[in-house]
Amino acid sequence: MRVGLAIPCFIDSFFPEVGIATLELLERLGVDVVYPQGQTCCGQPMANNGCNSAASGTEAHFARLFAGFDAVVMPSASCVNHLRKHMDAVPQTAEVQHLRANIYELVEFLHDVLNAREFPWAEFPHKVGLHNSCTALRSLHAASISEIDETTPFSKPMDLLAGVRGIAFVEPTRPDECCGFGGTFSVNEDAVSGLMGLEKVQDHARAGAEYIVSADTSCLMHQQGCARRAGLPLRFIHIAQILNGARA
Repeated sequence: MRVGLAIPCFIDSFFPEVGIATLELLERLGVDVVYPQGQTCCGQPMANNGCNSAASGTEAHFARLFAGFDAVVMPSASCVNHLRKHMDAVPQTAEVQHLRANIYELVEFLHDVLNAREFPWAEFPHKVGLHNSCTALRSLHAASISEIDETTPFSKPMDLLAGVRGIAFVEPTRPDECCGFGGTFSVNEDAVSGLMGLEKVQDHARAGAEYIVSADTSCLMHQQGCARRAGLPLRFIHIAQILNGARA
């Protein structure tokens, strides 16, 4: 399988270590990974703000870069959700339809496509609280949702992290509540967003978390700022980094 690695623009700009960990992890697992040069935004910010036609340029550029791969992997649920379900500012050619049908968020690619469960190089002897983004939960169904009475609870991130030696999990009281980031919501409703983020990190801190781990760097970025302003000694790490063998 020839896989195109798409790194979201905010990760490329602010958290390149997450992109590097994603690449290294996929290669450790034997995936033939290609990182196309010249990547930019996927178009999600424009579409989310109702300017769908303004996303056509970035969507067309994304399609040109990633057409022809067997699959495309991104370490971001919201970007994948946009491309899979809302990439409609460009003509729906056969190449675009193939791309939309074969793009995966990192956790679902590891869990559902590779069926990866063992990470013998990974050890993380810390107490962690898992944060699943709203998009990962409610759009990509990365885990069962606490507000819905599902007969068989499941969690793809937990299935993967269970293969890491020494890791211990803590359980916040409101695990599936939004952290308040929400893209431009955090800009347009900054006071509400900040309070939601503060309550989220306080919940994890009370549960005894040393780290908050997530598959979504945007949520981590928001919560990291809230924790720093509140003086909470929490640390934040992307799931790709832990699965790739980061120790701290």
